[in-house]
Amino acid sequence: MGRTALIVIDMLNTYEHDDAEALMASVRTALPGVEALLERARAVEAPVVYVNDNFGRWRSHHGEILDVALSGPHADLVEPIVPDAESLFVVKARHSVFYGTPLAYLLGQLGARRVVLCGQVTEQCVLYSALDAHIRHLGVVVATDAVAHIDAGLADAALRMMERNMAAELRPSGDIGFEEARSD
Repeated sequence: MGRTALIVIDMLNTYEHDDAEALMASVRTALPGVEALLERARAVEAPVVYVNDNFGRWRSHHGEILDVALSGPHADLVEPIVPDAESLFVVKARHSVFYGTPLAYLLGQLGARRVVLCGQVTEQCVLYSALDAHIRHLGVVVATDAVAHIDAGLADAALRMMERNMAAELRPSGDIGFEEARSD
């Protein structure tokens, strides 16, 4: 048996980039699902790990990343999902939550054998993170109503790839539990 960890990908964001308008519209739709997952995971004390881009700020830490996002023009997209005191935080610099980070080690220490992915961007960071989780023999669940995209067509294709090629379970946030996962 193993634990299920909720991985919140790149949700602490200032939305100051070329694709921000398209992404923000999708984030507004995904935000209630992310909030619901956070509430459910916290209620049963499942590990919650925020993995966030450092946006090229190489001296940054989680508090600074959060402060910058909360002081930006789109703080309303961050405030509902602010990490609580029990949340864990990993800083990344590339697309996958695993690439060049201690996340795999952290999940091992937590006894997590299954990850629930939510956040942004479905056709980029979520996709690559699902692949890296699958390669590490972790069970992968993608909360379909709690992931945001830039391009809807690419996001749909990415979800199909995750399901078919990575054995990811695609479920709405309301159908995702944080019970112990069976180890294969």
